[in-house]
Amino acid sequence: MKDEKINKGKFNIGKVEKICNIGKKTLRYYDQIGLLSPSEIKDNGYRYYDKENLYTIPVIKYYKQSGFTLEKIKSLLSSSDHKTIERGFEEKILELKKVEEELKLKRTSIEDWYSLVKEARMIKEFNLSEIKVKYLEKAEMIFLEQEFDYDYLESIINVEFTNYIEKIDNAITGPVMIEFPSFEERVDNKTKKVKILQKGLKIAEKDQLVEIGECLVVSAYHIGSHRTINDTYEKIKKWLELYNYKTEGACYERYILDYWTTKEESNFVTEIMIKLKTDE
Repeated sequence: MKDEKINKGKFNIGKVEKICNIGKKTLRYYDQIGLLSPSEIKDNGYRYYDKENLYTIPVIKYYKQSGFTLEKIKSLLSSSDHKTIERGFEEKILELKKVEEELKLKRTSIEDWYSLVKEARMIKEFNLSEIKVKYLEKAEMIFLEQEFDYDYLESIINVEFTNYIEKIDNAITGPVMIEFPSFEERVDNKTKKVKILQKGLKIAEKDQLVEIGECLVVSAYHIGSHRTINDTYEKIKKWLELYNYKTEGACYERYILDYWTTKEESNFVTEIMIKLKTDE
């Protein structure tokens, strides 16, 4: 209501538009739905608003800014019961909390995906194909055990796993991983069953989670199609023999860039991680 002063009397719709910075079309619509009606309508159809009408407009704007629907604003403005108003605010707070959680989930998913794309770019740019030993941090992953027939598209863009995540009312983020029970079986293409792993975004039941990491692994990146991934396995196998490292238990494939992001298989980047046997 800047630059204009509200005095006693009536204000036509043009004056209200100017004083309150609100369009005539909006004022007519508010009247149509019963949210804000003129105090008087002349026989010629001219609409006039009084002082009380004008001071309702900033309240409506504030409610709209807070995310209330026009129907809800109408209900709150017409209520004289403070409990009804309080309940309306409580409902809006819960609604906004839910929206906030959903936005946080979406942002986390996109940020994690973005990180994978950046990681893949740097691996390719610097041709990081050397074999190294590293510490794999402890993590809890949502898992689903499945038959495995070396169809990577089916395993990574995994319909069954997607349906399972929806069934347990969770959401996932970060790279898809496959846990092979044995490095030797994986090298010899004899693996029959695997665990599909991915990080959950919501709290999961204990029986829905598997713990990985807290161990040393030998790690190497495979750049290119999954059809040639055994070449990298053979390279790792020779390296292990050369340096007399022993493996035990699980072997992991972590899909950094894959079918989720590109159809160009030459751009795929996969990290192979094999658990090393250590003296207790």
